[in-house]
Amino acid sequence: MPSAAIDPEVVLDALGDSSRRRILRVLREGEVTVGELTRHVPVGRPAVSKHLGILHGAGLVTYDTRGTRHLYSLAPDGYHVVQAWLVQTWDTVLDAFAAHVEADR
Repeated sequence: MPSAAIDPEVVLDALGDSSRRRILRVLREGEVTVGELTRHVPVGRPAVSKHLGILHGAGLVTYDTRGTRHLYSLAPDGYHVVQAWLVQTWDTVLDAFAAHVEADR
């Protein structure tokens, strides 16, 4: 999914859940199956699958099917969207601060 098509609100909402953030931390080590993820997340397999669906919809994970297994890994597009949102927000804050300092002169 191209990052231009990803809504930053969807990505930020996906990152708002601690189980999903834990899944993303596990995926930093490389691709894994749902079964392997259940050993790292305190929820059952159906919940892990649901979380992966949300993360996939947000552009944060991708998967590759090999036989009957889905191997999940990190996808950079969602992270680029969040990075751009943070930079834009930070730039707005810095501009407001500079205007405030200038007004005090």
